[in-house]
Amino acid sequence: MYASLKLRDAEGGICILTERCHSMVILQGKSVFRDICMGRLFFYAGNGREVVRRPVENHKEELLRFDSARAEAGEQLERLYEESRKTVGEANAVIFQIQKMLLEDEKYVSSVRQMIEQLHMNVEYAVRVTGDNTAQMLGSVEDTYVRERAQDVLDITNRILDALNGKRGSKKFPEEPFILMAEDLLPSETVQLDREKVLGFALSRGSIHSHTAILARSMGVPAVIELGEDLTEWYDGKEAVIDGFSGTLIIEPDEAARKLLEHKKEESDRTKILLKQLKGKADVTRSGQKMKVYANAGNLSDVEQAAANDAGGIGLFRSEMLYLERSSEPDEELLTDTYRKVLECMEGKEVIIRTFDIGADKRVGWLGLEKEENPALGLRAVRLGLTRPELFRTQLRALYRAGRYGKLAIMYPMITSVEELKRLKKLEEEAKAELKREGIPFAENIPVGIMIETPAAAILSEELAKEVDFFSVGTNDLTQYTLALDRQNEKLEQFDDPEHKAVLRLIEMTADNAHKAGIPIGICGEMAADRELTAGFLRMGIDELSVPPGMILEIRQKIREL
Repeated sequence: MYASLKLRDAEGGICILTERCHSMVILQGKSVFRDICMGRLFFYAGNGREVVRRPVENHKEELLRFDSARAEAGEQLERLYEESRKTVGEANAVIFQIQKMLLEDEKYVSSVRQMIEQLHMNVEYAVRVTGDNTAQMLGSVEDTYVRERAQDVLDITNRILDALNGKRGSKKFPEEPFILMAEDLLPSETVQLDREKVLGFALSRGSIHSHTAILARSMGVPAVIELGEDLTEWYDGKEAVIDGFSGTLIIEPDEAARKLLEHKKEESDRTKILLKQLKGKADVTRSGQKMKVYANAGNLSDVEQAAANDAGGIGLFRSEMLYLERSSEPDEELLTDTYRKVLECMEGKEVIIRTFDIGADKRVGWLGLEKEENPALGLRAVRLGLTRPELFRTQLRALYRAGRYGKLAIMYPMITSVEELKRLKKLEEEAKAELKREGIPFAENIPVGIMIETPAAAILSEELAKEVDFFSVGTNDLTQYTLALDRQNEKLEQFDDPEHKAVLRLIEMTADNAHKAGIPIGICGEMAADRELTAGFLRMGIDELSVPPGMILEIRQKIREL
């Protein structure tokens, strides 16, 4: 068998290696993070627990086994929640609380019981069938939040099966660093990973918006997704290389391929060393133009990595992560404490916290929001805050209280008019007045900015700039709304063009109006991390780019090269 191996080097050049292959296997996928790693593959089975149907005579005994297994699964989830709160933060750990609630779901439980009582089948098979059927049903629903619950149903189903089979629910990963190979990973599985041991990710499925992809970018490790059905458990334990530059997984590379890949990894490692030397240096072009490089973050772990990579600040802290995956509203004390920790971690550097962007693809069960035909165009972000002022006021109070511990800025998402800003300012004054009456210390003069992520905001940017202290362009939504393209729809991926002239013109127009009003403008969407666009953003006069923590040094280097 012959194989042609295309390898993109760190400078972007392409080498073609054609060799006679014996055991070497080359799988082409889609790159999530540009880097290279070598190590042994570890196959993570995830959902693949096979069970066999068998008749049972004593169905009462099977029901007792089911109740016992559910109880054990619940105890495991409670322990995981407490452990994960300490390691990955409340926003990520709360997934285990949601799953614990699903263990008590009436429809799920009654389905298993009926199969045991009426069909006289063993509990393992009843649990497997119920889990698969429920997940399939949820996975076909249009609502993104509901679809994501399908993964949680599979997760609790596997946990119950493990308890029935005497497993303790712990995931046995190798002691040595490894490349994680899987079909895909559940959200709770990504939370439990030991980040120090994972060299990279190789997934047969997945998407660029998946939990694993986000984790890989945050960790700064190479990852390749959509490798297809050829990626199987048969490769467990084999030597492999992830080439994040070309989006390939090379399993058991032969001598020629190994030498080329080792050379490429040396180049990549040298680049990393050079990048680390940028720490403490100014982000300035050769001609003297300055541009700040901040980080996007969704939890304290991301903030810590941003600080370690010498980010100039946090350009987008997604505060909705504290609301998602919770069974109830986070209280003011929890919000205040989390924001305080974020500010303290950045040690005086600017932290821009976006007020909760809930709605559209970010559904919160406890809010009881009605189903919408077009959720991306519906009750979301500041619209939700303005219709639920008590919810929004709690967040504002927490932000003002936490502002005493660092350099905080508040940012509002999904603004479309000056009138919305005036209503928000009224809520700001109400929150401050409450804190004064109650004698609670707070930071009164906190800069307030808005996200430019609708064409309306871009077109009205001249008027909006007079009302705020800064702009930040959310290119993901701006692209979606400008091109009338649902970014959650995988079938439309070929039409998704973030470099569309209409999008770039809106950004440039907004930048001109920001500077005319004397306020700074940043970009916090995925386009900020696109090295091909950095020069163009500099020409527009963009003042700041906010990128995933793992991309900070790479973007800084690009700026200094221009």
